[in-house]
Amino acid sequence: MSNPIFVLFAGLVGVAIGVVIMLIAGKMGLDRSKEKSQDILDEANSKAETMIRQASLDGKQQVYEMKLQAEKEIKNQRDKIQQTENKLVRREDSLNFREENLVQKEKKISDKEKQADSKLANLSKMEEELRQKINEEVLVLERVSNMSQEDAKKELMEIVEKRTEKEIAAYLHEQQEDAETKAAENARNIISLAIQRYAQEETIERTVATVTLPSEEMKGRIIGREGRNIKAIEQATGVDLIIDDTPDIITVSCFDPIRREIARQSLEILMKDGRIQPGRIEEVVEKVTKELEDTIFKIGNDAIFKLGIGRMNKELIRLLGRLRFRYSYGQNGLEHSMEVATFAGMMAAELGLNQVLAKRAGLLHDIGKALDFEQEGSHVDLGVKVAKKYGENDIVVNAIASHHGDTEPSDIIAVIVAAADTLSAARPGARYESMEGYINRLESLEKLAGEFEGVEKAFAIQAGREVRVLVKPEVVDDITMVKIAHDIRERIENELTYPGQIKVTLIREVRVQELAK
Repeated sequence: MSNPIFVLFAGLVGVAIGVVIMLIAGKMGLDRSKEKSQDILDEANSKAETMIRQASLDGKQQVYEMKLQAEKEIKNQRDKIQQTENKLVRREDSLNFREENLVQKEKKISDKEKQADSKLANLSKMEEELRQKINEEVLVLERVSNMSQEDAKKELMEIVEKRTEKEIAAYLHEQQEDAETKAAENARNIISLAIQRYAQEETIERTVATVTLPSEEMKGRIIGREGRNIKAIEQATGVDLIIDDTPDIITVSCFDPIRREIARQSLEILMKDGRIQPGRIEEVVEKVTKELEDTIFKIGNDAIFKLGIGRMNKELIRLLGRLRFRYSYGQNGLEHSMEVATFAGMMAAELGLNQVLAKRAGLLHDIGKALDFEQEGSHVDLGVKVAKKYGENDIVVNAIASHHGDTEPSDIIAVIVAAADTLSAARPGARYESMEGYINRLESLEKLAGEFEGVEKAFAIQAGREVRVLVKPEVVDDITMVKIAHDIRERIENELTYPGQIKVTLIREVRVQELAK
């Protein structure tokens, strides 16, 4: 039994020894951990101190740099302030100097004003004395010459006028030759180019005033029972139908070309249809009126498209189309306007001007003729009014206003349009004139030229495009001829109405004869 006890005791002792050993070993490990922790802590403290020292150094460096920068900026600001102060000082000195100069100048001006006032007073006094002396001398001269002051002035003016008349005529002649030398060649080239490039037929459409009937029986049908058909036509169209003994023809009479055209087309449709009665007449006239309005707008639009002048107000387009039925001296209004636009565009292109604007002004120059049979006023005034109303360019408005010389042209395009209008009207075959009006115009031209002193005879030639004037050589010399030609031209422009232009030619012929025996 002792052996087991011993074994047990020995086991307990061994366990106790193991526990003691384990405790000793644990204590030793804890000491080592503490040492290691202490080392780590010491190392961290060392690094922290190093970082603090470095941060302190960096901070001091930054503070030093900021201090340097601030000092630099302060110095710059001080320099700027000093420069500004210097400028202000210089300006102040300059202002002080100017002020002194102004004071001196004001003093001088004041002195001069006083001197001027004194001189003016002296001049007034001298003028009054001179006037008195002149009056006294005039009275003496009047007593000596037995002439009043007004008579002497009149005689003196007559003498001066006679002496200067030749000088004026010579000056006019010199200026005319100089202007012709400079302008004739260029103008001739530009106009000839425009004429050559414009290939326009010279056939002119006349106003259709008659309607041809298929038979004489148709006259009765148009008149109708108790004249009701013809009354219905006249009331619906606003025209007068003249039915006389002329075979197979009815004359349509109306001042309004649009109404006349509506009546003509309506009659042709009614004759083809055969149903001529009041109800049918009103229906046809209404249809023709609507179709003609559409046609008029299309005609105006085609003209604008053909010339290539851009967009235009619809009302102006409609008025352009109405010119298709308007004639002046037998010349179609729309064809004339398109011709003027083409000529104006060509001349503008040669001169380096706005070609489109010149065409537009040329096309619209006679736009008032689409209204002058409906409204009061000349076609120029009506054209200016309607062009302004629909916002046309001021140059276009001025071209309309000045193309007959009623207003001064404000732009060279207006001058070009006036020249193009003259070209279109004056070319051969452009216009038709009645025989009576033609003869009256020639007689008026010859009579006007024959009224000048020194004119022996005057002849209108070339269908009134030129007037040749024979002067008396013993009364009119070569220099005076220039003045007479100038005066005849002015009277023709102011007193006569004529298409195109009229050339004035003066002829002075001196014949000397001797008979040898």
